[in-house]
Amino acid sequence: MGSYRPLHDGWTVALAAASPLPADFPVSPVPAEVPGCVHTDLLAAGRIPDPYLDENENALRWIGHSDWVYETTFAWDGTSEPRVDLVCAGLDTVATVTLNDVELGTTANMHRAYRFDARPHLRTGDNTLRVRFDSAYRYAEAVRSQVGPLPSAYTDPYNFIRKMACNFGWDWGPNVVTAGIWQPIGLHAWRSARLATVRPLVTVEGGDGRVSVHVEVEREGSEALTLSAAVAGVRGEVTIAPGERTAVIDLTVRDPELWWPRGYGDQARHLLDVTLSGADGRVLDVWQRRIGFRSLRLDTTPDADGTPFTIVVNDVPVFVRGVNWIPDDTFVTRVTRERYAERLTQTREANVNLLRIWGGGRYESDDFYDLCDEYGLLVAQDFLFSCAAYPEEEPIASEVAAEAREQVVRLSSHPSLVLWFGNNENIWGWHDWNWQATLEGRTWGAGYYLRLLPAIVDELDPTRPYWPGSPYSGREDLHPNEPAHGSMHIWDVWNERDYVHYRDYRPRFVAEFGYQAPPVYATLRRSISDDPLTHDSPGMLHHQKAIDGDAKLRRGLDAHMPVPRDFDDWHYLTQVNQARAVSLGLEHFRSLRPLCMGAVMWQINDCWPVTSWAAIDGYGRRKPLWYAMRRAYADRLLTVQPRDGSLALVAVNDTGQPWTASAAVTRLAVTGEPGAKTAVEISVPAHSAVTVPLPSDVSTSDDPRRELLLAEADGLRAWWFFAEDRDIDYPAPRWEAAVDEAPDGYRVTVRAGTILRDLTLYPDRLDPDSSVDDVLVTLLPGESVTFMVRTRLPLDPAALTSRPVLRCVNDVSSPRRS
Repeated sequence: MGSYRPLHDGWTVALAAASPLPADFPVSPVPAEVPGCVHTDLLAAGRIPDPYLDENENALRWIGHSDWVYETTFAWDGTSEPRVDLVCAGLDTVATVTLNDVELGTTANMHRAYRFDARPHLRTGDNTLRVRFDSAYRYAEAVRSQVGPLPSAYTDPYNFIRKMACNFGWDWGPNVVTAGIWQPIGLHAWRSARLATVRPLVTVEGGDGRVSVHVEVEREGSEALTLSAAVAGVRGEVTIAPGERTAVIDLTVRDPELWWPRGYGDQARHLLDVTLSGADGRVLDVWQRRIGFRSLRLDTTPDADGTPFTIVVNDVPVFVRGVNWIPDDTFVTRVTRERYAERLTQTREANVNLLRIWGGGRYESDDFYDLCDEYGLLVAQDFLFSCAAYPEEEPIASEVAAEAREQVVRLSSHPSLVLWFGNNENIWGWHDWNWQATLEGRTWGAGYYLRLLPAIVDELDPTRPYWPGSPYSGREDLHPNEPAHGSMHIWDVWNERDYVHYRDYRPRFVAEFGYQAPPVYATLRRSISDDPLTHDSPGMLHHQKAIDGDAKLRRGLDAHMPVPRDFDDWHYLTQVNQARAVSLGLEHFRSLRPLCMGAVMWQINDCWPVTSWAAIDGYGRRKPLWYAMRRAYADRLLTVQPRDGSLALVAVNDTGQPWTASAAVTRLAVTGEPGAKTAVEISVPAHSAVTVPLPSDVSTSDDPRRELLLAEADGLRAWWFFAEDRDIDYPAPRWEAAVDEAPDGYRVTVRAGTILRDLTLYPDRLDPDSSVDDVLVTLLPGESVTFMVRTRLPLDPAALTSRPVLRCVNDVSSPRRS
């Protein structure tokens, strides 16, 4: 069998001759980590400051405009194998690869792997391998000059190169245009033949699992080959005749254990073993993956309300409780399997069942998809086009086709992958962003989304649905962001309107919506050195990339909150506002089931420390939004919703069992005294929602500033406040607090003397590595809650139980706005 030798040691990186560089910047090489990139190598060598801190990003943009050369020397012993390939799993991006001063090839696509025949150019003893990376800017600008300018959301030419678009900056990300050997590189020695691609197409029919194993081989000789495949105790074998390069083995597994999304069943996986042997029986190559048996379809059958968008797994419609995923670090090689596991564990602990991988980032690592398979997290994958018109001419067209074919094959074994989207917002952009006038007849990507990509998916993986874009309404004659049809994005709320307007929408599926807040305080203090730190101090504004982002945060506070007295108030209230905005949207969309069958919040994670829409900030800390999302995405949800000019109680049951309960609904004074009451009997079938109108004596208040509504059933609570916090006549907050040591930190028990609205504990202000189990807890007088604070440090009990660590909305004392 062939052998693989990684070439990850002994690398250096240096500026190529004549590259732009700052004055006094050393030109000598620095050690390079492979896989890695120029920025992280220069940072490790102390040549540049951390781009994530303060405004350092601005002073480092020259790196992306320069050319860089990676070089290593390795020994070779003259193996007897007739083929030795240099395998480059990922080069970022415009690369020239030379071995012993002989050019092996060039690349211009970050999202493809490359293989070069190195055997003729290897020599016994020392060999020099060099990879030169030309500036991604220069390449993209040359393509733009060749095909003509095209509209995009940002000024940098990210749409003229097949590279991670958000490297060029986004409304949540820094401009750090990377270069480097970002995936493994090594020598593969082999003889006779190898498995070039293995593509298992898995289906379930009539209770039986079927695997159609499609194989392509690369040959060095012409002998007959034997291909075998085995899974779950079933084995098949075929002969590949001399000269033939493809084969298919069909396997049927009777009544296999099925793979289910989390919350619907177990994630059974089965080892698929594919072996290629020579005529003499010697094993030439082996491929192994764990697959999952599950049926899959996307239900878009028109109905009386329009065009649904429902993912159906194993014949069960799944309400998508989703999040959007961006690269977890701008420097993607810093994201290890352990970090993926941490972030995806945080995701599933927030009761999420689907991640949409956004089209301005990357096709994720094998570790990411493998962990999603293991955790039962569904994946919707964008092809990598976002917020721009893309040329359909060369040299881009061939790269797009090759990239798409490679990635569809690579990901075909993963049961978690349930949907391909053709792009992010580009069809919408063509309709609504004034592109048509500026295009002047030039191509913009429609041929990719409507013809090329669906044809590739249909050819290579017809087991998975394809949808031309996110958003897209299903037909070219419909507006692509029509709520009644297909998948939509909602961004007018964040950009222009108050978040209560999420309730104006009755969508079939929401693939993006979100609301901003700053990151956790410890993340701010690690990344920004402003003194004093204010909402508009230089570092804060630099780490706010959204257009008018600070003003939009202020608009949201003005609509709902008391006036913040200082930065601590501003930080707490903006985080509460984000949590409430997204919770309102999630609860509204879930209450519309089955009309709406999915909500995908923007976004779960960040790639650096920044004020953004994320629930988990750039250093992996959970913002209050994460806890609110965990409640709003719980398997069972009680929510009070406006219906037909009054209020209704909606019970949502996303479990596989019926839910029957008696809900107590009470109108209360903010001082805690009960008023009108009613009992509501709820009976909710599995995977359903039930709406029960509330009587007017409970749902109507004669004194909105001094009353609220509370519904309770089976330990769940749903609140409705008749007025905004800025207008509510809250009593001054009173509480008693006790702090007790616990094995992993402290138990902090708070007993309310008055109502405490959205009580939140911020232990990171005392220990940046600490965490707390819950936040945003509303207590009535006499009620108590115990927070579990995890920390390795001794913390001051007085500090743990006072401002700014322990907060509630009604501790922000300010004149009530009229």
